[in-house]
Amino acid sequence: MIQDYINKNKIIKLIKPALTKESMPVYLVGGYIRDILLGKTSSDIDIAVPAGHACNEAKNLADTINGYFIELDAKNKIYRVVLENKSDYIDIADCAGENIEQDLLRRDFTINAIAYELNNDRLVDICGGQKDLENKIIKEISVNNLLDDPIRLLRAFRFRSTLGFSLSDTITQTVKIHAALLDNVAKERVNTELVKLFGGEYAVEALTEMEKLNLLEHIFPETAEIRNIPPNSHHHLGLLEHSIETVRQVQNFYDNTGTEVKEHLDEDFGAGQRRLAYLKMAAFLHDVGKPSTWQIEPETGRHRFIKHDQIGAEIILPTLRKLKFSKKHAVYIQKIIKNHIYPAGVVTSDEAGEKAYLRFYRKMENEVIDLIAIAYADRMSALGEDVTQEMIEKNINGLNKLLEGYLKLKSELKPLPKLLDGNEIMRILNIPASKELGKIIEQLKEAQMSSEVTTKEQAIEYIKNLPVKNL
Repeated sequence: MIQDYINKNKIIKLIKPALTKESMPVYLVGGYIRDILLGKTSSDIDIAVPAGHACNEAKNLADTINGYFIELDAKNKIYRVVLENKSDYIDIADCAGENIEQDLLRRDFTINAIAYELNNDRLVDICGGQKDLENKIIKEISVNNLLDDPIRLLRAFRFRSTLGFSLSDTITQTVKIHAALLDNVAKERVNTELVKLFGGEYAVEALTEMEKLNLLEHIFPETAEIRNIPPNSHHHLGLLEHSIETVRQVQNFYDNTGTEVKEHLDEDFGAGQRRLAYLKMAAFLHDVGKPSTWQIEPETGRHRFIKHDQIGAEIILPTLRKLKFSKKHAVYIQKIIKNHIYPAGVVTSDEAGEKAYLRFYRKMENEVIDLIAIAYADRMSALGEDVTQEMIEKNINGLNKLLEGYLKLKSELKPLPKLLDGNEIMRILNIPASKELGKIIEQLKEAQMSSEVTTKEQAIEYIKNLPVKNL
């Protein structure tokens, strides 16, 4: 089966004659072979050749197929050939060691240590990777391999999340003892594994096991404080369990939603990952502001977390920067955290209606669906004794209505025109540049969002009639 699949692959058919024209062995390695054996489509083609030959092989291949040669990692002898279409590519590297067997023995997990020799169409599996694929287990090549590159401690959970396989006892024990080694790994590498982990269908299982092994706090230090918040009358779970459960409920929302919403959450959001992966990460972090805002009312015993949404968005920024998230991704995660209560407020307030909905759509722009998903997940993850079935149904029905309204209107939601700029407002009201001016501009924008103001004339009349305290 694997031979037929490989030989039918259009990229392999293109590159195989050029790579195998000499007697030197050439191997397909790693995730590409793993995915084929799992019956999955894979576009990440990695090639291994005998040590000292990767650079020349990559250059010769690029010339032969009219592609482009790129040096990815001179130290580790890894090179990329981009095909003529400029979208497909393959990576070629020297074997780590004298031959493919030594190379495979230096890899992370048995399921990633399977090679396929293109010259003779044969599998090379000296670590039992095929058997472990069948048994659905992630097993280490050796403990030393894990410790030599501690990112593998996190990578194990990435595969736990994306494949749904169980981890070997040796891996979990190694993580339990050596979790702190992850602190010294380049944060760019942690970022890559982390986003892939959250993108997996089994992210909840991975996060739950990482928590048990105290690995989470080495990535998100805030976890240590989140763990201390217990269940209360509105939350049947402790805060950390609630945070993980919210990730589960985002996945449930995705699994049970319509095509249009799925397409939005499936879009490439950078680094080769879907928007859904970043949404699930934001779901895990959505209550990060609660520990610093936690109060218990003496009279009622009720737990209060005033402005935890706003404070959480501020608190998480240093960690996102440390983990090397791009500005785009950091802003997105902050926006979700800051506004995760907003949709529920829109649908349960006394002012719920068309104007409030429209204001929400315009204000949240391309994150409307994301925030509705978070609000749904948050509601379904907080089922304390004071939460009635009526409250749940009212909230979920309202969110469904909010989503339906957005899907009907989104094609008509164009950017709001600037009816008055700051200079015009200062001249009309005879006021200087000040904080008050900023408030007026914001109020005018809010009025536009809810369609109270649609023309310049209406805008002038609106600012003239604002309460005196604003002027």
